[in-house]
Amino acid sequence: MLKTLCQIHAPSGNEVAMKEFILDYVEANASKWTVKPEVIHGDEFQDCLMLKFGTPRTAIFAHMDSIGFTVRYNDQLVAIGGPKAESGYTLVGHDRLGPIECTLLEDDGQLFYKFPRGIARGTELVFKSDFRDTKDYVQSCYLDNRLGIFNALKVAETLENGVIAFSCWEEHGGGGVPYLAKHMYENWGVKQALISDITWVTEGVLHGEGVAISMRDRNIPRRSFVEKIIEIADKSGIDYQIEVEGAGSSDGRELQLSPYPFDWCFIGAPEDHVHSPDEKVHKHDIVCMIALYQELMKTL
Repeated sequence: MLKTLCQIHAPSGNEVAMKEFILDYVEANASKWTVKPEVIHGDEFQDCLMLKFGTPRTAIFAHMDSIGFTVRYNDQLVAIGGPKAESGYTLVGHDRLGPIECTLLEDDGQLFYKFPRGIARGTELVFKSDFRDTKDYVQSCYLDNRLGIFNALKVAETLENGVIAFSCWEEHGGGGVPYLAKHMYENWGVKQALISDITWVTEGVLHGEGVAISMRDRNIPRRSFVEKIIEIADKSGIDYQIEVEGAGSSDGRELQLSPYPFDWCFIGAPEDHVHSPDEKVHKHDIVCMIALYQELMKTL
């Protein structure tokens, strides 16, 4: 499933293929889950969707979009989000003339594509998937945030009470979270959230040491909520690492800026080679991420 997720074309603003995959996956598998969720989507939620289980107290947010590139004029490309852009990367997409597999060229900060014909302006291009599965690691483009989606769908299998929200636009400034937060707060009283996303390997957060619990990035969640999560993690015996950063952001930022009193915490496996075709995550950290989310959704 993770390999399939990493191959789906869903750059920011065009998440519909990912939404359709999740809807089909839920329809095919939810009858085997502990609780069959209510599936909530429609025009009022654009391409976002939610799964409501039982009587929810806590929400999981997982963004569906990826970074990428938009074709401009004269073979130029414009970044979607913050992709790593090096000459030689293979990009894929399609326009009205058919499928595209082209080469990214970087020249003094300007981005271009190399392809035998012109590509229709406005066409989205993404990294070509090369999924590598070894004994200890998975490596592919778009583990951020296909692993976050994978985690949420694994947690869904045993979830009794909670909401899983699949959001849009996270990589390019956000926009979907506020109306999701409004709906779940006003209809179900949900006001605490876990951000199912992927963070960075750094000098203090390492491969194979467990899932990262972020005490802050560019934004600072409420300390008492984060400490409650750390206390639950301590009691669970699940391996985790504490992350402290001054940069980076997530769907948690939009919750914090919303008019609703949401507590939130970013909890995710760390990856190397961020926003490149070679994102790399240790399998132990994925296992710990799923286990901790299962425990938190039962306990919070």
